[in-house]
Amino acid sequence: MWGRNVYDSISKFLQFQLTVNIVAVIVAFTGACITQDSPLKAVQMLWVNLIMDTFASLALATEPPTEALLLRKPYGRNKPLISRTMMKNILGHAVYQLTLIFTLLFVGKLGLLHGLEASRSCRL
Repeated sequence: MWGRNVYDSISKFLQFQLTVNIVAVIVAFTGACITQDSPLKAVQMLWVNLIMDTFASLALATEPPTEALLLRKPYGRNKPLISRTMMKNILGHAVYQLTLIFTLLFVGKLGLLHGLEASRSCRL
């Protein structure tokens, strides 16, 4: 029971971390290429990793095992740690987060500039 719980916790942690790191790297690289300045500076990337690592590991390490873990078949010795389903989840969540972040980064800036221009024209 404990072994299956540890395996599940490691899988969840890897899925979360890979998603966050893929999104952070793509945002930093794409933002640097398009805007000539990275949206996330080095110190900000370190803080994101520190916070994400800490809270994710605490949340997953404190999850107690349940009796339901014993009802499923054990994983095989040669089963990969990152399954096909996990890879789909990682890529799906990464695409969702990237869509949201790039919308806020590029479209949000346009909306902010439009709002500033509208407020300036009201003052005149």
